[in-house]
Amino acid sequence: MNTITGVWRQRLGYGVSDFSCNLIWQMITLYLMFFYTDVMGLALVQVSVLFLVTRIVDGITDIIMGVIIDKTNTRWGKSRPYFLLGAIPFGLLAILAFYVPDIGPVGKIVYAYLTYIGLSTAYTMVNVPMASILPSLTSDEHERTNLATVRIIFSFIGATAVSAITLPLVNALGNGSQAQGFFWTMVIFAIIATLFFFVTFKNVEEKVKLRQEKVTVKQAFSSLKGNTPWLIFAVNIVFMWGSHFFMQGALIYYFTYNVERPELASVVASIGAFVPIIGTFATPFISKKMYKRTWFMIASTINLIGIIIMLIANVNIAGLIMGAVIAALGFGARQSIYFSMQADPVDYGEWKTGISAAGLMMALNGFIGKVALAVAGALSGLFLSWGNYVPNQTQTSSALFAIKMNYLIIPACMVVISMIIMCFYNLDKIYSKIRAEINARNIEKEETIENSKMVKNA
Repeated sequence: MNTITGVWRQRLGYGVSDFSCNLIWQMITLYLMFFYTDVMGLALVQVSVLFLVTRIVDGITDIIMGVIIDKTNTRWGKSRPYFLLGAIPFGLLAILAFYVPDIGPVGKIVYAYLTYIGLSTAYTMVNVPMASILPSLTSDEHERTNLATVRIIFSFIGATAVSAITLPLVNALGNGSQAQGFFWTMVIFAIIATLFFFVTFKNVEEKVKLRQEKVTVKQAFSSLKGNTPWLIFAVNIVFMWGSHFFMQGALIYYFTYNVERPELASVVASIGAFVPIIGTFATPFISKKMYKRTWFMIASTINLIGIIIMLIANVNIAGLIMGAVIAALGFGARQSIYFSMQADPVDYGEWKTGISAAGLMMALNGFIGKVALAVAGALSGLFLSWGNYVPNQTQTSSALFAIKMNYLIIPACMVVISMIIMCFYNLDKIYSKIRAEINARNIEKEETIENSKMVKNA
């Protein structure tokens, strides 16, 4: 196999992992709250508490998974084995989460807790390794950006597929029953996702040995002390992803009740999933010419402008579509550089402490992201409850305002806060020096090990 073929085999193998994740994740962010309230018939307050509890539990499992990865040593590496082990549970629990059992109101809420927590745990099992494996795939910062970019492109393809065809599939497969339609749609997505995780396992390889010694939990956490770039990056996650989660969760409500054009939900969701690919394609080229933080700020500004246009447009279809396109362009570029950036604080921690805790650090990033999702889901439900939202009815002005808050006003405010936080991120300025010193240390360490072996064998 020549070098170019090997590089692209790994890029594509890595990329399809996020395609798989997004077939399920997009269903959760776009439709799960709607599925619970309007299809399964759960109360809004019940769903809000469910989202909050599940995501807190999920965040804890993220941290546990990160520690497990850091303590894992197999012939396949630290992160790679979990693509194989987690694929089937992930697909099976995704199917069960979108099934409506005939077991009464109490039984349904218990079932929702069990299946949603189970799905979130299975998602953790494959998603945390997807983040933690990146520093092990290559030590070249530009190739990391390329890998992250391919991953995001595939994530958008998966998200676009879900956005574009879910509701038509629900209608076609449901024969008038949304419950049946959502179930069989998820069966299709889950099977595809499971198979592609097997493809990822086969085609990625952990080439960079970040640290061979076993790392204790105490050592892993101690490596976070003084890691200011990671701390800033972590705080930013709450607001960057929070804005996105608010919009995703409220989209179907906004176009169903505020705009009164429910068929446009799939159109705008598809824009939000597909158009970001354009911004993502530009990231590897632009990141070579400017700091990653600078590109993040530019992308966030574009995203914010798009949201503001939608806010001004109100229910004007042309304005909403134009705003959605601009917001999606900015989101794509921002998300792509975000995934490239998150591997850099891992190197900073190793440079400063001598300990690489990629698994823990990525798990904590995932935990924070899921806290953001939990808070967004819980607050969205509470805002709807405050506005006296009633499923499948004409909504009051207070309910319509609550939906608008969730879809546009709160996300715009969170993007602004995210940009303010990232003004303090300065790792880009010294990253090249850090990476060079780590490489030099690793070479020196390997030479010491080889010399020791030679003396021992003499």
